[in-house]
Amino acid sequence: MDQLDTSSIYGGCIIPNWPAPPRVKALQTTRRGGVSVAPYDSLNLGDHVGDARLAVAHNRQLLSSVLPGEPLWLNQVHGVNVVNADAEGGVPCADACVATQKGAVCAVMTADCLPVLLCDDNGSVVGAVHAGWRGLCAGVIEHTVMSLNVQPRRLMAWLGPAIGPAAFEVGAEVRTAFMVEQPQAADAFAAVPGAGNKYMADIYLLARQRLEALGIFRIYGGGLCTFTDRERFFSYRRDGVTGRMGTFIWLD
Repeated sequence: MDQLDTSSIYGGCIIPNWPAPPRVKALQTTRRGGVSVAPYDSLNLGDHVGDARLAVAHNRQLLSSVLPGEPLWLNQVHGVNVVNADAEGGVPCADACVATQKGAVCAVMTADCLPVLLCDDNGSVVGAVHAGWRGLCAGVIEHTVMSLNVQPRRLMAWLGPAIGPAAFEVGAEVRTAFMVEQPQAADAFAAVPGAGNKYMADIYLLARQRLEALGIFRIYGGGLCTFTDRERFFSYRRDGVTGRMGTFIWLD
């Protein structure tokens, strides 16, 4: 049992622990359990980071035993576009996806950015969000919630592994950008002593603020830092050249 977010861990994966309806299934991979070699060791799911394509294909195939079908992989660009996994094909340019049909797998990949999962009380719709600071600030969560077409009070969220507040140093322009949208975002930034206009940012808190502003107060997960946990997680900011983890959600 993971004492940080009470998610249960088996093999190389984390199963979110949240009160989602029984037909809502979700899975978070770690860096463990694949075939890629350093610096992508070992369960790298990203085919755009320089890893051998055969290794990535093998790693994705390993997921077939736990996923009901091929996920909708996205070309993530730190934007706010949301696509529908029920009908979309190929590799759409988007940073979030939603689904209402059984077996349609929403997926996002991260290596410091925050993955956010969403579902409703009835188990009728799910969504996955890639929330780096740019997309988060621009409104990717808001766009996804709108695409779910469900009253926010009926939604719950789970926050996956991301770079933690002790490791995420940003410039004053990032703080300002968030505060323009939400003044209370100032609470998510701590000035770095003696570093001029540098701040440590809490991306978990920034996401919670956005969710709560929408009326979503049942928020679970958070607290798993990709940067500091080298054994379990890929981290772009820590390593530069590295792999990507996957966060998946679907209806059973």
